[in-house]
Amino acid sequence: MKKIITISREYGSGGHTIGKLTAEKLNIPFYDKEIIDQAAQESGLSVDFISKNEQNISSSWLYTLLLGASYSSPSGGNKIGINTQLPNPPLADQVFNAQRKVITELALKGPCVIVGRCADYILRNSDSIDRKDILNVFIYAPLEDKIKRAIEEKNLDPGVAEKTVKQIDKRRANHYNTFTERTWGNRTHYDLLINSSLLGMEGTASLIAEIYKK
Repeated sequence: MKKIITISREYGSGGHTIGKLTAEKLNIPFYDKEIIDQAAQESGLSVDFISKNEQNISSSWLYTLLLGASYSSPSGGNKIGINTQLPNPPLADQVFNAQRKVITELALKGPCVIVGRCADYILRNSDSIDRKDILNVFIYAPLEDKIKRAIEEKNLDPGVAEKTVKQIDKRRANHYNTFTERTWGNRTHYDLLINSSLLGMEGTASLIAEIYKK
């Protein structure tokens, strides 16, 4: 039996809910926002900062310069000036490396469901995890369904829902493509791609759970 399920998902496809339902059906731990809390402890950055910026920054010195070096250390004492060394490593790399360590440690504890944060790539390339123990899933849905779900579940204004869905998907793709050098959503990176609109949240979770068992 495969031990770990990673859930990559488009915004509004219901990936978080499906991941949680799948974990409940299999009676195994579920990790999503918990990764942010542990990554904050690992990196010394605040939970609020990681939550707001984990998919908004790429691996680039430019972003560190724009945000200010004070974010790059727990003490907040570094300031960028003419004769001041740049922080090392960049902010984005600090966040990614902290999350990578947390994700690997969670996977080593035993069977679980992990949502987002390049977990499929991280575990596939981990020397500590057997690739045969991982089931990588990508969940998508038609744009109109994602917009409707974003309005109903995320309380987004109908006037901005479509723009928000597209923007967040673009951020997720940019983040994934930057850190993995692969293409987010490419079928060759996943074991299973599912349109969540076909079976709904419960049905999709049941399908993933059955495939996991087999």
